Amino acid sequence: MADTRPLAIFLMGPTAAGKTDTAIALHERLGCELISVDSAMVYRGLDIGSAKPSHEELARAPHRLIDIREPETPYSAGDFRDDALDEMRQISASGRVPLLVGGTMLYFKRLFEGVAELPAANEAVRAELEREREALGLAGLHAMLEKVDPASAARIHPNDPQRLMRALEVYRVSGRTLSELWAEQQPQNFPYRVVSIAVAPADRRVLHERIAQRFRIMLDQGLIEEVVALKKRGTLHKDLPAMKSVGYRQVWEYLEGEFDEQALVERGIIATRQLAKRQLTWLRSWPSLHWVDSSASALSDKVLKFVRESGA
Repeated sequence: MADTRPLAIFLMGPTAAGKTDTAIALHERLGCELISVDSAMVYRGLDIGSAKPSHEELARAPHRLIDIREPETPYSAGDFRDDALDEMRQISASGRVPLLVGGTMLYFKRLFEGVAELPAANEAVRAELEREREALGLAGLHAMLEKVDPASAARIHPNDPQRLMRALEVYRVSGRTLSELWAEQQPQNFPYRVVSIAVAPADRRVLHERIAQRFRIMLDQGLIEEVVALKKRGTLHKDLPAMKSVGYRQVWEYLEGEFDEQALVERGIIATRQLAKRQLTWLRSWPSLHWVDSSASALSDKVLKFVRESGA
């Protein structure tokens, strides 16, 4: 039986791989409507460090779900799923194809698979975990999680306090691990027929060079001044999800005097390479994914070929 669901395109890839340029080309050649899948671009004021499309690029190809939150207000994967599905319905109703572009793989996963029914936040447990974090550090919390939920511990970075504490909170509130609760979720029938495409350089060294070059360009463009302006608000701190974004956290710590500018460059590049590595790990497990070498010539033509073969 033919699949009658409307088409959606997922354009994924590691940071600095060339996703934005490819998405704009597809918008101009196919008329796709673009939806950003980026956990930093959702925030107003996070422009340079998130590699947010320029005003000129947005004029050529508007992106939905950019600049929709102030950085003081956290935005979750569940929030993204609700907003993205709403935007996708509007686009499909207008006879267009939604193209979701970005590198926040958790957002793609939650969108496609649904959101688990987890225990509500518990203030008493969270306060207890905050005390333990102060006493033991993030390494201590990660060691706790490894004992009770090794699968989640393997997936959650030791320096990610929000996700570490949430996984431990779920276990203490429910007596069950986050991995168990996710495994029980019934896969939702996603209302779209999806063609998933990943763009990335075939040679990892090329990606590393692009990352280093881009971070230095961001600094030249005023990334430090951007974070200075954010700090001046007086309402932000470095543990907010917005300020934990790669690049922003390192600049914040530099401004706090934790290291000098040379170390900022080194740490920013290393953190971005680590992000790209995590993104590629997610992508390798993504079902029915078409890989395209972003270093190859005629990149948009190759991506367009996969899209047209899907029936767009």
